[in-house]
Amino acid sequence: MDKTQAAPFRQQLLAQQSELRAQLAAQRGGVIGRAEAAADHFGRPEDPRAQVATERELEFALDERETAHLAAVEAALARIEAGTYGECMDCGTHITAARLHATPEAARCVHCQEKVEHHRRAA
Repeated sequence: MDKTQAAPFRQQLLAQQSELRAQLAAQRGGVIGRAEAAADHFGRPEDPRAQVATERELEFALDERETAHLAAVEAALARIEAGTYGECMDCGTHITAARLHATPEAARCVHCQEKVEHHRRAA
């Protein structure tokens, strides 16, 4: 797919990138440091320890998920620049436009993605 054909996907990816960066910045405390944000979130002595631990785990999981999503978006933008966007990174076949519209950061065709997910579940 050339850069002209990839332009709508690029715009979608740039919007996702901006949104994810804003979400991560907010989770990490915005203008204050991460340590201050963590103290703010988890420093209420009236909260039970189990609740604090659960909230901390949830926040870290969200951060990890959004960081991974941001990395996938940035990798897709790099593939657009390299001229390889829309090609499956495993088998090299064309990724359908419908898949890219639904998941513009997709790096694999549906068949290869299903194999990867099946392997992860089996492990």
